[in-house]
This record gives sequence, C-alpha cells and structure tokens, in this order.
Amino acid sequence: MEHGGDIYTEGLLKGRKLLDFSSNINPLGVPLSFKENIEKALKDVEKYPDVEYRQLKNSIKEYINFSLNYFYPMTTCSNTPTSSSGSKEQLRPWITISKYQGKSKTPSDAKNSVYIEEEKVSSSMEDTNIVLGNGAAEIIDLVISCFKSICIVVPSFIEYEKNAAKWNCQIIHSHLKENMEYDYKDIRQKITKSEALIIGNPNNPNGGVIDKEKFKEILDYCEENHKTIIIDEAFVEFTGKRGCSFLREVQKYKCVFLIRALTKFFALPGIRMGYGLCKNKNLIKSIKSKQNPWNINSFAEIAAENVFKDKKYIEDSICWIEKERKFMIDELKEIPLFEKVYDSYSNFVLCKMKYEDCEKLYDRCLKEDILIRRCSNFKELDSKFIRLAVKDRRRNERILQVLKKISKDVTT
Repeated sequence: MEHGGDIYTEGLLKGRKLLDFSSNINPLGVPLSFKENIEKALKDVEKYPDVEYRQLKNSIKEYINFSLNYFYPMTTCSNTPTSSSGSKEQLRPWITISKYQGKSKTPSDAKNSVYIEEEKVSSSMEDTNIVLGNGAAEIIDLVISCFKSICIVVPSFIEYEKNAAKWNCQIIHSHLKENMEYDYKDIRQKITKSEALIIGNPNNPNGGVIDKEKFKEILDYCEENHKTIIIDEAFVEFTGKRGCSFLREVQKYKCVFLIRALTKFFALPGIRMGYGLCKNKNLIKSIKSKQNPWNINSFAEIAAENVFKDKKYIEDSICWIEKERKFMIDELKEIPLFEKVYDSYSNFVLCKMKYEDCEKLYDRCLKEDILIRRCSNFKELDSKFIRLAVKDRRRNERILQVLKKISKDVTT
C-alpha cells in the first residue's frame, strides 16, 4: 500500500468495515455548509464551469485574507511586558488588548496599561497568482515538471519522488535529522545544486513544521538566485493558530510556491480540489499550459465557496485537534511497544516500534478491524515505523486499547 486510506483492498471489497487510522482526514467529516448547498451543485452540473473559475478564485482570495489573520499567533511587541514564566505575552492580530503587570486585561479594568492594536493583514494575491488543481496531487505533479532538478527532503510524501522520476527531473536529497527535524544547513547546501526545493509544512509522515527563523536564509538565497521553494501545506490548518503557514511569505517572495487543498482539513478527499499560490506569474502560466480546461468540477467549486467561509467548522476543528493530538501523543508514549513517539503539529503521529515490525503490527490491527499506515515505503524509514491518524476521542481510545493489548502480548 503506497498511501493511506485504502479501505477497499482489506475492507469494503471483502465486506468489512474498517476503522481507518491510515488516512489523515478531519474526523468532524464533511462540513455542513457544503452539505446544505449540494443542491446548487446538482443544478450546475448541466453547465460547463467558468473556464477561468473567477468566483472560485475570489473565494480562495477571501479565505487567504481570513487565514492571514486567523491562523497567525498573537504578535509579540517589544514594549510588551513578559509573563511570569519569562516569555513575552502575545497578542492576537487586530484585537485591541491591554497589558498590566504581565496579565491580560480589558481597557476598562486597568490603569497605565499598554494598549497595542495590530491592523488586519491583507492579501495581495491576484487571479494570476492562483493555479487550480484536481487535488493537490495534480499541482505537485505539474510544478515539479517545470524543473530539471529538485531537492527533496526525506522522508516525505512519496509522490514528490515519483513525480520527479516521471518527468526525468534530477533528484537531490536532503535528510531529516535523527530527531525528525529539518537540517537547514544541509538544505541550504543542497539547494545550490538544484533549481527547486520541495518541502512539507507540516511534513508527512512526521508532522514537523518549518522553523521560519532558521529557514529565512534559505528563503533569501532562493529569492536572490531565482530558485523555487515549493511548500506543501496540505495539512497546515491542523497546526492551529501558530502562524506556521507561509501565506505571508508567498506575498513577498516570488521564489515561494504554496500548495494547499480541501482534502485533509475540510474532509473532502473525494472532491479533488487543490490550489497553488505564487507571485511568479511565469511559473503559474507554465503549469496552466499543461492542464486541461475545466479541470475543477462543479461540486469542488461549490464546496470551496462554502467551506472557506465556515468559521464554526474551522474553529471546532482546531479545538478538536489541539485536544486530541495531545491526548494521543501522551497516551502513545506510555505504551512499551514503541521506542519513540514523535511530537507532531499535524493530525497524525509517527511512531517507531521497539518489538514489532510494521507488517506484523498491521496484521494484528487488521484482525481488530483497524487499518494503520505502514511507513516502510517512505525513503529513510524502515519496517519499524508506522503512522497513526488522530481521530475523535471514541476512535482514539479504541486504537489505544488495541495497541496496549498488543504491547502486553509481545512484551510478556
């Protein structure tokens, strides 16, 4: 199995219903905002979509404007007092708040407070900076096709390497450190030998994110030397309000090409709706020249127009992931079966096993009607690694129960 989410081979085609921990889809399911507007999509199927997708691009631009503020942390200000822990308190963009003795107060309940307000950040993206794809996969494939050489950080999403090989694009590897963090010095060195870099943010399969401060030198180098940084942000909304996205950087750096989709966070893998953002209009044109017209269907259009505005779904999803991710990681770290459970910023957790290999554990879990992701086909990972999705509490408790039982069986 090359990817997660294959519920057919071992499940539906054999008449079995599996609990799927191999695919990283938001367990809150399809947003109600889309379900309530499916009838409009049904009416639209008898018409060709707008070949320029102008309304869809407007929806994307509105979502970018929202995301530029909502998903970013409160801004630390130089004149803001530090908290009792020694770290500077942070302020939410565009919200007026006062500070007094390191504690947040409203303007009416404190004197001599420092008032700080940040204006909303606005997007400068135009229609010509947006390319639409039949899922993020199409955009990944076509943007890679534009280069003769590419640096791929491994382990990472296996389609990067497959696409590069398909287009006879020379591959140069940069390797994650043993702790699964990015090796920025190595990336900086390897990018000098290639035309482009592709990197996950968060990265699949470990859920690590890019350290923007350490990445700044790479950004500046690529901008000055006309190299392209392809940043795959298919999972970025799961990082919450930490400002992990490069949405602000793509406004300023022509070298940045950002890839996003509705697949994971909005639980719409069957819709196949992705989009790329870049200020390099020539690169956007090059990708579009390789696409067929009407590559986005009416259902994908209606889905995007509605879910991007669904702030309740977005808020509920972030509340869920913050709670359940911590619960899963903490619980997994207590299971003796695992040698290492890696911290994650996404909705999945990478685990290294101590006693079992992934094939045996896969079979054991399958007997319990649970599907997990074996990671032995990720470059740099072996049969000791598995990846588990973070689901809702009921399903998370179910797999933890099974893993604890297996751990007890193999360690006694």
